[in-house]
Amino acid sequence: MTLYTLEEFLNSIDNTEHREYVLELIKHIKEKYPTLDLEIKWSQPMFTQNNTYIIGFSTAKKHLAVAPEGKGIRQFQDYLDEHEMDYTKQLIRMPWNQPFDISLIDEMIEFNMEDKKGYPHFWRKVSS
Repeated sequence: MTLYTLEEFLNSIDNTEHREYVLELIKHIKEKYPTLDLEIKWSQPMFTQNNTYIIGFSTAKKHLAVAPEGKGIRQFQDYLDEHEMDYTKQLIRMPWNQPFDISLIDEMIEFNMEDKKGYPHFWRKVSS
């Protein structure tokens, strides 16, 4: 099923607590970074700046996936390793049963906003 609105995305999250947390996270980002645009693409909420991707989120049964692109992961890799956070080349898995690291999410957003300022494409090139 393709989701086109934030409401549809939130309603697709079965667990009420998870749904409420995602809504609070999105509200936090919208308030703290009013220049970012919230979009639903590929059935997931993501924030963009001047038509370039900054950060996106998806949900799974056991975690929230935070996707700052590969360069965003590499920028914070030492921190992720030090805090034993589960991640891949493209996303970080934040378990529902642990407090989310909002300050890390903020730092990733700020890094991408600065690093991609004036960037003419939606995604970074694969080598970035």
